[in-house]
Amino acid sequence: NKVGTLVGKRTWGGLVGVGAYPPLMDGGNVTAPSFGFFNPDGQWDVENKGITPDIEVELDPKLMHEGHDPQLERAVAVAMSQMKDHPVPVPHRPTYPNYNRPATPSATGSSSGGGK
Repeated sequence: NKVGTLVGKRTWGGLVGVGAYPPLMDGGNVTAPSFGFFNPDGQWDVENKGITPDIEVELDPKLMHEGHDPQLERAVAVAMSQMKDHPVPVPHRPTYPNYNRPATPSATGSSSGGGK
């Protein structure tokens, strides 16, 4: 299922989800895992191992402080390259349809029968 190229660092692997937060009488709440993720092969996936990117790029705090995001910049460069190498075809727009009805004989002033 190649949807796109993942750029960055491996995720931490905490993907068991919580779907409800039942309130307690003191204003707090309780959480409990209620769902997880599995892959197309029917195997539990991601939890405790994360997702490994296709292209690994460190997130450098110094560069971030200087206004650069190495992961975002690399992801944009990869996307631009992929769009250049695999352009999306632009479909040709067909001629607009003509929904006008053809003129009827009475509308044009001609008659089909011989008058007396």
